[in-house]
Amino acid sequence: MLSSIEFIKQSLGLHLFFARIMKEHSFFLEVGFAPKDSSFIQQADAFRREFDGILGETVSLSNGVVNPEILNSGEVITPFTLKAETATVYFTGVRIPTQLTQAEAGLAGGGIITANPVLERCVSVLNQRAINATAALIQFKKDILSNAINCKMFTFNYPLLILHITREAELYLLQLRRLQRREEVDLAKEAYGLEFFWNRQMAEHAKFIRGLLDPTESNLINQANDFGNEFDQLTAEAKAAMDATIPPAKVTEESLKATEDFRNFKAQGTQGLLECKIKSIIIPLLGDHVLREANHYLRLLKIFEGR
Repeated sequence: MLSSIEFIKQSLGLHLFFARIMKEHSFFLEVGFAPKDSSFIQQADAFRREFDGILGETVSLSNGVVNPEILNSGEVITPFTLKAETATVYFTGVRIPTQLTQAEAGLAGGGIITANPVLERCVSVLNQRAINATAALIQFKKDILSNAINCKMFTFNYPLLILHITREAELYLLQLRRLQRREEVDLAKEAYGLEFFWNRQMAEHAKFIRGLLDPTESNLINQANDFGNEFDQLTAEAKAAMDATIPPAKVTEESLKATEDFRNFKAQGTQGLLECKIKSIIIPLLGDHVLREANHYLRLLKIFEGR
């Protein structure tokens, strides 16, 4: 049974990462529809606003409460996040509340020592709000994917990208429901499954980057392709570790090195996009988005390494 203090800390830490991811998924869907699908644009915008609200509430509850490791990992915001949002607002005209990013930059990590029943109730209500919103967003994503693969709708988002972001929402929902039940989760014991999950996500990031770069960016395309192949292999190795056919420590070590390299590639790419030095159809916020996911995975891998 999870203690009240851990329930609060883990819930808020989870939202700081995933609520931002969900609001950005909603944004990417919103700007990817054709004008005729105005009702889908409006629904995606409503989801984006709801997760803005969830993130805003999380920030208001988090100062001095969440683990410093989460705030320092680069999974909440990066040095590029505010600039990426500002550039993305300029390109799309969609109003992104950059004040949330500025508020997150001012958060301090800490550790509450005694249980706070009022804070615990607030977090429980917030979790339920996020559960409801995430479950609805998953269904919305599945409807879009079905429409896209059955030629009932055109979207500028790859079908695989829609499946990819659905998986992430499903992971968020799973973890939220477990927290609401006060289940104690040992991340180290769940390492194999999470390494399989995130290695596959990293492989797909590489493939999306490869496909969104301008055809003249041959060097970057080749690098992205190499990362895609490397993470495909690591995904297979993580699956083998789950089946106990290869040592899990070997997979974690290799995944850590590959993810550090890929994180650096993403950071350089995001900076290149913001400085207008890379030709692509990658919106700056997508560059920062996948960079934060790599930082999140790196934090998990360092936990797994010590298991």
